[in-house]
Amino acid sequence: MIDFRESYTKKSAALKTEFGVKSVMALPKITKVTIGSGIGKYRTNKDMVAYIDSALGIISGQKPMSTQSRKSIAGFKVREGEVVGYKVTLRGQKMTDFLNRLINVTLPRIRDFKGIDQLNFDQQGSLTIGFRDQQPFAELGHEAIDKPFGVGITITITNSTAEKSFKLLKELGFPMKLS
Repeated sequence: MIDFRESYTKKSAALKTEFGVKSVMALPKITKVTIGSGIGKYRTNKDMVAYIDSALGIISGQKPMSTQSRKSIAGFKVREGEVVGYKVTLRGQKMTDFLNRLINVTLPRIRDFKGIDQLNFDQQGSLTIGFRDQQPFAELGHEAIDKPFGVGITITITNSTAEKSFKLLKELGFPMKLS
């Protein structure tokens, strides 16, 4: 199993020369992981909303924060202040534990997974991965089959571009798609 802190410190010297920076502080670094899910069509089903809340808590190991709508939108039947989703921000040790589980357990469980595409990176170098349902997360067990909901994961990387982030995550053991 890959330990991110050890792997990052071991490979920082090689990354320093590859990226052409003088200081370790100028290297790209993973600062936080945000896990989120919108409740969408389930917002009237209180049992499903409670399940999404608890499932995100189980996946992340931390209680999710509810996100409310900022304004009313009649076309979507959403009122101002209504809960429209849940999110969790992980930093430090919880972040590294989650990333270890993501790489070693969750991503290999996805059927026909060929790797993370370089198109998933934004201009600042952050990586966003979306799951159509939560079945790949082993923490939820078999109960996840009955109640599918989508999950989005954003890995925020500072001091980076898309190319640098791609190389950094590949060095850290993320399964990347060769393009």
